[in-house]
Amino acid sequence: MSFPDIRRRSRKWLSMEEIRLLIILLIFLLALLVLNIYLARILPGGEWFYLRWSSARAFLFEQVEPYGTEVAQRVQDLIYGRNAASSEYPYVLNDPFFIVLLYAPLAVLPEFISLLIPSLSPSLNFALARGVWMLLSEIALVGIIVLSLRLSEWEPPRWLFISLIGFGLFSYFSLQSLVSNSPSIFLTFLYLSILLSLRSYSDELAGALLFLVAYQWEIGGLFFLYILILVFANKRWSVLTGFGMSLFLALVVSFLVYPGWGLSYVRAVLSDWMRGANLNLSSILSVWFPDSRFSLGTIISILLGIVVFIEWIGSTQSNFRRIIWTASLSLAATPLIGFAIFPSNHVVLILPLILILTLVWERWIRNRVLACLLVLSLAFWVPFGIYFRGIIFEDRLYSDLLSVLPPVATIIGLYWMRWWVLHSHRTWMDQIGVRK
Repeated sequence: MSFPDIRRRSRKWLSMEEIRLLIILLIFLLALLVLNIYLARILPGGEWFYLRWSSARAFLFEQVEPYGTEVAQRVQDLIYGRNAASSEYPYVLNDPFFIVLLYAPLAVLPEFISLLIPSLSPSLNFALARGVWMLLSEIALVGIIVLSLRLSEWEPPRWLFISLIGFGLFSYFSLQSLVSNSPSIFLTFLYLSILLSLRSYSDELAGALLFLVAYQWEIGGLFFLYILILVFANKRWSVLTGFGMSLFLALVVSFLVYPGWGLSYVRAVLSDWMRGANLNLSSILSVWFPDSRFSLGTIISILLGIVVFIEWIGSTQSNFRRIIWTASLSLAATPLIGFAIFPSNHVVLILPLILILTLVWERWIRNRVLACLLVLSLAFWVPFGIYFRGIIFEDRLYSDLLSVLPPVATIIGLYWMRWWVLHSHRTWMDQIGVRK
């Protein structure tokens, strides 16, 4: 065979059908972006993204301290219409500065757009950036469903797969995360990517991703600790190498850009921890049981922490499905161990839900369609029902239920299927193979 023939056969062009699909996908994404920008203009909220976005803009364009009260008051004006009271969440930036730098592209986006369209109204600045953030969050939600199915090793029928995608996009907590622009969607996607990287022995990548989630402990604090235990128990030192290299590079860049951020960041974290105590499990149970002599929340948090730690130790040398089960338990238990609870963070419960559905599908073969639809329907409709009853009756009980009930129900569901996980006949090494 001559060289031109080899070059001709090795060259692969997109077919007309593939080009047509790409054009349709591009048009769909552009239309979705326009819709998101429109929704960003008319829907209240966006506080979590506005906090990081305005902090990045304050540093880049206004030479204002991103961890100071000025930025926090802007967010408070957006949410409360005034400065926050002592019992309300203050929305002080508590992210390390290298995370804030990740928001820089969206922070400079309005300036770039204004160069292209000089007549653009300044009031659209935040709406444009928020619309892009919402589009990326929606793509990440679809990715969360796909990665959760891969981790659960489940290939549902097409109609159920489409239903799961719909659930991922339109469930109550997904919509809460989208409207508030919480980073929990992207963090959840990273959690799942870490688990997939560990399963495929991409340890350096897992370490780099683990570095990116080493904050926002109220979302994945227990997950982070569990991954570290897995790493040490299985001597996967390359994970620490990837983590350390990423940390070193990020610290060098962030301190070169803003040398004085360290102390301000520590003060902000301590302030956020103290003010967030009004939103944790203990504060909720103190309202439900005002005459209790003991701190029920503290007792529950300690007992739950002990149970989770025992599961961690028992899973380190087990099959990978048990590792996924234990990681799911860690994500579900995190809001109940003393951190501030925000319903928008409950999007992380998608992985435990899909794992439960996987086990239901495998165990109840005769009635699995009905059982899966029942579990999925309850997970979809119950939060909406609680939310609307809270609007009608204006009772704090319903908002507290939206904070506490989802992780509690998820933990119950995980333990409901625990026997099936423990008695899997496949080991982790059988599933991923031995690295050569």
